[in-house]
Amino acid sequence: MKFEELKALYDLPLFDLIKKSREVHDANWKDNEIQLCTLLSIKTGGCSEDCSYCAQSARYKSGVESEKLMEKEAVMERARVAAASGSTRFCMGAAWKGVRSGTKRFDQVVEIIEDVSELGMEVCVTLGEVGPAEAVRLKKAGVTAYNHNVDTSREHYPNVVTSHSYDDRLQTIKNVQDAGMAVCCGGILGLGETADDRLKMIETISELNPQPESVPINSLMPMPGTPLGDSDPVTIFDVIRMIAISRIAVPKAKVRLSAGRTQISEEGQAMCFFAGANSIFYGDKLLTAKNPSVQKDLDLIDKLGLSTRKPDPNMEIPKATCDKEASPCCG
Repeated sequence: MKFEELKALYDLPLFDLIKKSREVHDANWKDNEIQLCTLLSIKTGGCSEDCSYCAQSARYKSGVESEKLMEKEAVMERARVAAASGSTRFCMGAAWKGVRSGTKRFDQVVEIIEDVSELGMEVCVTLGEVGPAEAVRLKKAGVTAYNHNVDTSREHYPNVVTSHSYDDRLQTIKNVQDAGMAVCCGGILGLGETADDRLKMIETISELNPQPESVPINSLMPMPGTPLGDSDPVTIFDVIRMIAISRIAVPKAKVRLSAGRTQISEEGQAMCFFAGANSIFYGDKLLTAKNPSVQKDLDLIDKLGLSTRKPDPNMEIPKATCDKEASPCCG
């Protein structure tokens, strides 16, 4: 969808926007299921990047200590717990700029992925930048989806990150798509952006061809010691609007209500689900940030009469559907 179309939707009265997004949701997702995803930081802190929202950057005094890559058995233990608690997808994140073939840490990560993929859950990783060869190897190891958010608009991005470019992120997405993995791509609200920046971000995401399999919508959780540590919180109405816009713009994607749910009431989360969210991160911690407890989430899903989605590690990934170039266009 183009910016002008998204802007017209965004400017509607909230209930009119939600009515439209609910119609799109019901046309594409008739099951009233919520996908439960567990996120684990397998390598925390010490990142060379300067993402101004991230407590894991080595450039900031956030109190997050650099840790080495977790041992495989420690990751497997957490993955087994996630599977036993009903998680559909196990997501593993590592705080580094990227991975390269021929390095010990990449070989170790591949071994972890291979073992986790045998547990019956979908496997997602976010490892920073990956090249074509690395993407192919990750696919062969059993990765279902690769997360690489664009975060915000192209115009606002240099105000948030300078250690890599917007096109660097799009190139990784292209490599992931070319390797046959599904793409998980969303953004963060509360980075000092305008409403137009948010809509331009969704424009970029919606124009990926094929479109992403999932779109996480995060609300900034300000981390002390980072440049954005004193940012004002995002309002629930901002979140609901962006969930609704995302649902309309990427109708067949799972729209994930991601970071920031500790700041949202049960009523607010219910509105997000009604507006089109059908996926959450599930577990007491998201990388370095807090998250609602497992039981609290299960109780809310039960109160709303929803059900939980079963894992589909062999899911069919989105296909390009038009004669447009079947990958992001850089620059």
